Amino acid sequence: MTTRPVFPGPTVHVVGAGLAGLAAAVRLTQAGHRVRLYEAAAQAGGRCRSYDEPALGVRIDNGSHLVVSGNHAAMSFLRATHGPGREPALEKVDYRFWDGATGRRWQVRPNEGKLPWWALVPSRRVPGTKATDYLAGLKLMRADPLAPIGEVLACSGPAWDNFFRPVLLAALNTEPEQSAAGLAGAIIRETLAQGGAAYQPLLASGGLSPVFIDPALEWLARSGAEIVWRRRLRGLIRVDQTVTALDFGTETIDVGADDRVVLAVPAWVAADLLPGLTMPTEHRSILNVHFRLDRPRDMPRMTGMINTLGEWAFAYDDHLSVTVSGADRLMESDREETARAIWGEIAALAGLTPATPLPPWQVVKEKRATFAALPEQAKRRPNATAAGKNLGLAGDWTATGLPSTIEGAIRSGFTAADAVLTAR
Repeated sequence: MTTRPVFPGPTVHVVGAGLAGLAAAVRLTQAGHRVRLYEAAAQAGGRCRSYDEPALGVRIDNGSHLVVSGNHAAMSFLRATHGPGREPALEKVDYRFWDGATGRRWQVRPNEGKLPWWALVPSRRVPGTKATDYLAGLKLMRADPLAPIGEVLACSGPAWDNFFRPVLLAALNTEPEQSAAGLAGAIIRETLAQGGAAYQPLLASGGLSPVFIDPALEWLARSGAEIVWRRRLRGLIRVDQTVTALDFGTETIDVGADDRVVLAVPAWVAADLLPGLTMPTEHRSILNVHFRLDRPRDMPRMTGMINTLGEWAFAYDDHLSVTVSGADRLMESDREETARAIWGEIAALAGLTPATPLPPWQVVKEKRATFAALPEQAKRRPNATAAGKNLGLAGDWTATGLPSTIEGAIRSGFTAADAVLTAR
């Protein structure tokens, strides 16, 4: 029989069990506080989860997400939830690229140390580029944070077309030329500028839920946190900017004078719950196409696709997934036509015969996947304490300094948890 710990003092109510909410709950539980976590759905993870896809007969991720070795908040979260001696199943992958127009392939190979001598070695950089082309990263780090990238960089040439643009589009999920330079600069400052050891891509090749979600839920349960499923918050009852109750429609939960609340929900949900709060209002879409296919021989786990409709291909053991970022133009497209177009590209990338038939497929469209990383939208991101005296905000749309990424979501949860504890 498991004995649940008894926590003295007040409760912290965390609403939303996506990565931001889970991170907040973990941080608060680590600090010795009673935590009650509410989730509107029957499963946790939000946009970072795995599920069984009946059209394919395999388990897939709702979208392919990466972390890099320099993501300190993500690594801290994984260390906490996996515990000593239990390494998260993250696989190192390479920055490999393939040009669908020419068939050319290359790999970008940063060295581990901070001094970027790799840029001086032609075989380590994008073909046709010079070492000085990579000073673009330095320009972004020094730019006005709210300047569009197109005003900071020329946004042309082999280094831009074949490295910076695809990487930034994936990270920002917004056309890089229009995006806020500060968000791109923050990514470079925390990763590439720290050396290749901080920029190693890590893929949850066994699935997002087994790495990020399931261990966190298990850890929280073992540590005494209470998790309440299928509870959609309908309203916040507030008196003088202080939350006094949570309205879930079928029940109302009182929030004691010493209790705290962390709201870790999507921006548009927070907008309904907190009218008048300034937050991002524009979002960008992501489209993923999944194919039921055993991993082709010698196909890398991750490949950046250039001059193609697909942008990043991920090869798992029993299926292939292709991501298209900033995919608003494809949200109304015919699903089968999209799948067939991208399958033609994948067949060429994987070296399959042109006559290889379309395998079982599924197209997943997420219309509001991230906030638009535009300068005017970046200005609208609220900080963790913007909503009231006993209420913290978490989510990758809050003022994390990063675009909508796994690292940003986890960091926001930690920040919101720290904020409500400080307010106590």
